[in-house]
Amino acid sequence: MSEKDLTISEMKEMQFELYEANKEKWGDREPKYAKTHLLYMIEEMGECISIIKKKGIDAIMEDPEVRGRFLEEITDVQNYYIEVLNRLQITPEEFSNAYIEKHNINMKRDFERDNKEKYNKKTF
Repeated sequence: MSEKDLTISEMKEMQFELYEANKEKWGDREPKYAKTHLLYMIEEMGECISIIKKKGIDAIMEDPEVRGRFLEEITDVQNYYIEVLNRLQITPEEFSNAYIEKHNINMKRDFERDNKEKYNKKTF
């Protein structure tokens, strides 16, 4: 296995390749199916959470077998995430710009205050 730091463009291309190999089973690559892939992504996140609950963070950090299993599941999360980007035709540049913009906003945020305000409002 090579040491690699994938770019968004490379991951998107790999996901296109996977889609092409499975398009007969996976159907059309229409934006309307992005929702389904978000739901699959959440399901995979649940599998990551399950490993954390059952094995613990220490096992992920210290046990190669548990770490490998966790990496497999978190990779599934990333695959569905990239598939959503592909289906919604979000370019690497578009995503990168949004990420940088959000990062700059977050750097100025007071998360504790924002969450208190958000969850102490009587909205229901």
